[in-house]
Parts: sequence; C-alpha cells; structure tokens
Amino acid sequence: MLKTPPGETRAKLHDFVCRRILLGEPPSVREVQVEFGFKSTATAREHLDGLIDSGILEHEPGKDRGYRIPGAFVPGLIPILGRVQAGSLTEAIELADGYIPVRAEMAETSFALIVSGESMSGREIHDGDTVLVQRDALIKQGDVVVALIGDETTIKTFKKVKNRIILKAENPDYSDVAPDPTGPELKILGRVYEVRRQL
Repeated sequence: MLKTPPGETRAKLHDFVCRRILLGEPPSVREVQVEFGFKSTATAREHLDGLIDSGILEHEPGKDRGYRIPGAFVPGLIPILGRVQAGSLTEAIELADGYIPVRAEMAETSFALIVSGESMSGREIHDGDTVLVQRDALIKQGDVVVALIGDETTIKTFKKVKNRIILKAENPDYSDVAPDPTGPELKILGRVYEVRRQL
C-alpha cells in the first residue's frame, strides 16, 4: 500500500484543523490521530508541530485544543459541560460535550449547558437548546439562572420573596422550586445570558 506523501498529509491535516477551528471546535491531538489513522498521538503531534514551525498554525501552551490560525479572528471557546434540567431537578452530569464559540470577552467567565425539559418555555428556552451561562454574575430579580441544589441542577427564573429564594418555572405545567433553607445547599452557578438553538 502506497503511503501518502508527507506534504500532502500535512496539507490535508492543516485543512482539517482550520475547518475545526473556524467551527469553534479545535481538535485535540488524539482526534487528529484518529481522523488520519496515525499509529500514535506522537505522529499526530509531529505533524502539528511541523505546521506550527512553518508558521501556518499557532498553539497556546498548556492547552490540548489550543490551536489557532495566525492573524485570524477566532472567538473565545467555552465548554459544554452537559445537560441541565428545565423541569424537575435531575442529577448534574458533566458530559464534556464539546466547545462552543462566544464573544472573546465572555470566554473566561462562561460555560454552556444543554437544556432538558420544557419548564422554561415561557422564556423561549426549550428542550435541546444550549444556554450560555456567566459565572459569578450579579443576579437580579427576574434573571434566568442555573442553580445547584445539593448535587442536582435546574434552570429557572430567579425570584426573591421576603428574603426567600424562589426558582420560578415559566410553564404552568411545571412547579416552582422553593429550596428548603434547612435542606441541601443552594448555589447559583450563573446567569443565562444567551440561548442558542439549532433549527
């Protein structure tokens, strides 16, 4: 079986990496290995290092997915950590389900979650939507938040009534959540600032 000339392999690899970067999903070394059928990650890294040495690719030190196109505007990337229930509470699961591009200034303080359920349909947040969440945001009355109660997560509208927090559902078929002050700890993980949906 004839081997692909090294220059041709590297050109195809460069095209693959650039397409992934522009989609907001820079590949890992392992993904490059699998895509091109290399015997080891060392071979994939050797080709990637060759692209970096030639100046047509850049890499941010310490990041497996830190590949960049020199001189190109590439938005910041945030991880999709998993699914959050918009209905009854469900166990928080971090699926590490890829990355999503955002405005560069939001990348350091944001993460994304996939919504499960329809309790927030009144705010146009539906099952399968991806919500972008800002950590450590100042939470105000009426904000949509992601909350952690014990080990379970939910997405609801933040309300405060007589110093008691109510997590309000935006669908009459679902109940509000009123965390018990003597029960599991309530932690607001962040404020939802954007919703993305695939049609």
